[in-house]
Amino acid sequence: MHPHTKEHTVSVSLDPAYRAAAIAALGDTEIDVLVIGGGVTGAGAALDAAARGLSVTLVEARDFAAGTSSRSSKLIHGGLRYLEQMDFTLVREALKERGLLLNSLAPHLVRPVPFLFPLRHRVWERAYIGAGIALYDTLGGARTVPMHKHLTRSGALDLAPALRDDAMTGAIRYYDAQVDDARHTMMIARTAAEQGATVLTRTQVIGLERDGERVVGARVLDLETGAAHTVRARTVISATGVWTDDMIAMTGVDFPFHVQMSKGVHILVPRDRLDLHTGLIMRTEKSVLFVIPWAEHWIIGTTDTPWSLDKNHPTATAADVDYILEHVNAVLREPLTRADIVGTYAGLRPLMTGASKETAKLSREHAVAEPVPGLFVIAGGKYTTYRVMAEDVVDAAATRLARHVPASPTARLPILGADGYREMLAATEESATRTGLSPEQVRHLLDRYGSLATDLFDLVGADPALRAPLAGAPGYLAAEIVYAVTHEGALHLDDLLTRRTRISIEVPDRGLAAAPVVARLVAPLLGWDAATTDLEIDRYRDRVHAELLANQASDDESANSARLVAVG
Repeated sequence: MHPHTKEHTVSVSLDPAYRAAAIAALGDTEIDVLVIGGGVTGAGAALDAAARGLSVTLVEARDFAAGTSSRSSKLIHGGLRYLEQMDFTLVREALKERGLLLNSLAPHLVRPVPFLFPLRHRVWERAYIGAGIALYDTLGGARTVPMHKHLTRSGALDLAPALRDDAMTGAIRYYDAQVDDARHTMMIARTAAEQGATVLTRTQVIGLERDGERVVGARVLDLETGAAHTVRARTVISATGVWTDDMIAMTGVDFPFHVQMSKGVHILVPRDRLDLHTGLIMRTEKSVLFVIPWAEHWIIGTTDTPWSLDKNHPTATAADVDYILEHVNAVLREPLTRADIVGTYAGLRPLMTGASKETAKLSREHAVAEPVPGLFVIAGGKYTTYRVMAEDVVDAAATRLARHVPASPTARLPILGADGYREMLAATEESATRTGLSPEQVRHLLDRYGSLATDLFDLVGADPALRAPLAGAPGYLAAEIVYAVTHEGALHLDDLLTRRTRISIEVPDRGLAAAPVVARLVAPLLGWDAATTDLEIDRYRDRVHAELLANQASDDESANSARLVAVG
């Protein structure tokens, strides 16, 4: 029996009791699918398999979205640059997924955002870029976002007064979409649990179980207790992203493809520091640079440099930050400085190499293979197409199950919190009156939890103290911290400050003032005594200081060494 199975109308609570019951049940029965990896693709695969009626367990060594899936540009997009590579199939696929997420699957988590594309040349560039963006709108059907619009220089400056007059001859405005990637990934995992999957964090695969050549499960280590467990599974799916080559080593078999890492860095600056009423996208010599609205901030990035060091803790160097500042300042009236930066983060793209049509099927962007019987590996891809990737790898795994497996229903299966979101949004004022929250606070909760905001309303109703803004990070309510532990699977301070909320990159002190407040709020819920609480606070403080030290390093090797002073 799946732990904490409830009526479908009540969301599964990923609380410590859920985890304890799920850990205790590991190995009780042979399951259909074991998914390794709790990033967006792994969570998507667990949801896809569970929604088809398969028995599923997902194991993740750290936290949901702890790797690449919490460190993206936070965009749901078709990829304008893929048009230049003539990869129309990929762009169309990604734009279709954008439409599904905006319209039905996750309207509470994914929303349209306008971008301005400044033009520097008078005639040919407008025709060239304009044709590309028109095709982008056409491939996407322009059903989910407004059509693009050509602007004169004065029209563009009305939308973006922060830009220098001589930075452009005109511009094109178009729309894409954005998402809080870590929350979205976690909500997919919760939706998988709702569909009957068992989802576990802090459970690390330490070996594969074999019957002859065939993979029939895995040995997993509960990192919270140190206890090892054996999970027996008819099929195993590896959705391990930049850790794919670690899985290759575990099998002892050379895969048909490998993953190379590319580091992408972003910085956050306060919203009032740039007088913009739109996002920006600019070409650089290496890639593109985005300026993306993000609540009270702008996210500016990204970089694209090879990385071969620690996979768990990629870090922004001084050179990375200088690169971003140099390129964004090229178009700004008032240049940004390091003093403007509130937060930085670095993520690793899992870039696939060596795939061929004979050994790996599907698109150039992602591939599925069965290098060892019973083990299915998905690699490559992009955040936006996670659902397609999940469907493809579960389709492949289903061929190994000795029974009919229905087709994926996930194109029609809303993520938890989507149903009823728009109706609740329309009733924001009534909810504010009823709960004693401000309309802005209600809207904040709706845009993070969707219709599950009613859970938060219940929390503040039962304990008015939880209605208070969080000391040290007043953009969040105390109730959100409690809910992250009682429903969203948070087990450590880093989970709470880095992924359930984004306090670690949204406040200038990186969450140091909020950390003790948050720790004391959740200590009783997680069974922490005073010593454990202090240890969690110290670990978080050490991590912040190590990252700040790494940010001052001139190169990747020095930054990596500085960051590893505080592993966690």
